[in-house]
Amino acid sequence: MPSGPPPDFVLHLLSRPPPPTAWEVRWVKWRDYGLPRDRDDAADSLREAWRRAERERVEVACAGGRGRTGTALACVAVLDGVPAAQAVDFVRRHYDLRAVETPWQRRYVAHFSFR
Repeated sequence: MPSGPPPDFVLHLLSRPPPPTAWEVRWVKWRDYGLPRDRDDAADSLREAWRRAERERVEVACAGGRGRTGTALACVAVLDGVPAAQAVDFVRRHYDLRAVETPWQRRYVAHFSFR
């Protein structure tokens, strides 16, 4: 766990179900270095995380914290008004220089929209 208060909501981006926790969890089935298995569910989950982050402590997590997490954070940045073409650079500048690891993850962000 990172330092600070526990989250109110966690969006897990994993290929397997996450372990049980004391807080609310939403799981998106998403294999390492890949894309979400169900893109509609992923988009809905990202919108939920974005909406809840306005008033709650929200955590977005995968196993390594770069590829899937970076991709999700870039999509949340798009929801918050960052142009999709700039979202990966935004996340790399403000979160992790190696976030969004694969070309298909970058393409996913480039085509992500509020819908």
